[in-house]
Amino acid sequence: MLNTQRELFVCHATGTPRWDLPKGTQDAGESALQTAVRETWEETSLMLEPPTLTDLGSFDYLPAKRLHLFALRVASDAFDPQRCRCHSTFPHHATGLPTLEVDGYAWKPLDRLHEWCGKNMSRVLSAIDWSSIERLPAIPTVPLAVSRTPGRPS
Repeated sequence: MLNTQRELFVCHATGTPRWDLPKGTQDAGESALQTAVRETWEETSLMLEPPTLTDLGSFDYLPAKRLHLFALRVASDAFDPQRCRCHSTFPHHATGLPTLEVDGYAWKPLDRLHEWCGKNMSRVLSAIDWSSIERLPAIPTVPLAVSRTPGRPS
């Protein structure tokens, strides 16, 4: 998600020094687009509308992992990152207790990836034609739903 100030919306991965994009594993029977919408909600509470997303294709990320990315351009005030909430957990490495995957949200400058982004994600993001995304119309608002699953009634 790119705002009109050339900033990317990113999540802070719990227990790491890195900021990252919302992403995750595709469930059986799920399209890449459905995965992107679901994972974004699970990690941020943002409710993306599939028709507003632009398919950027697949990118080599790690030796055994590819990422299928989608873009969305939004107004700088389309939502308040402080209201975002994570709904997905992983077992903590020391305690085994459920731990939120994401513990923070921010807009980070696209032109300073090396300052906040891991090297593999930085390589992927550097390969994207951002000028084409900047030509997309900016979505004025992105709704947050902190208490329901996407696609299901409240």
